[in-house]
Amino acid sequence: MLKQIKSALIFLGIFTVVTGIIYPLFVTGFAQAFFHRQANGSLIEENGTSVGSELIGQPFSDPRYFWGRLSATASFPYNAAASSGSNYGPSNPALLEAVQARIDALKEFDPNNNEPVPVDLVTFSASGLDPDISVAAADYQVARVARYRGLSEDQVNALVSQFTEGRQLGILGEPRVNVLKLNLALDALE
Repeated sequence: MLKQIKSALIFLGIFTVVTGIIYPLFVTGFAQAFFHRQANGSLIEENGTSVGSELIGQPFSDPRYFWGRLSATASFPYNAAASSGSNYGPSNPALLEAVQARIDALKEFDPNNNEPVPVDLVTFSASGLDPDISVAAADYQVARVARYRGLSEDQVNALVSQFTEGRQLGILGEPRVNVLKLNLALDALE
């Protein structure tokens, strides 16, 4: 029995070193060498200062900006340390209240917009961190953003088109717009 315990402890030590030290160091080194930007969070920098990550949404509620999906993360919206969805079912009154509050906010700042509100503007993302919106959600907000910024709708539409990303590998997902990148481009016009 002592021989088996000794063998088990030796294998435990070997696998601890291999899987707990060597492998993580190799993967980290490989990622830093070949995917440095992604390994460090895909950060977006303006004037040498990090303003966010292209992978994590940010709260925008000013009508001069495009708004992203709602976030249900704990403590504060888009908390990357507490990724979570709302887990509200379609008949949950809390979900209906959140959806109605967002519709009311959208209508308050754009009362003449009679288009149907795209679902991703009024519902929570599964992770609570979604940085992207659908092209329909961006199109829905063009008139409001243009009006509040004193730009033409054509200028804002051109930016939406510029920041629209296609399907991944040409077949996965739907075309989408990164809200932070789009809003930074809007700020650069001023």
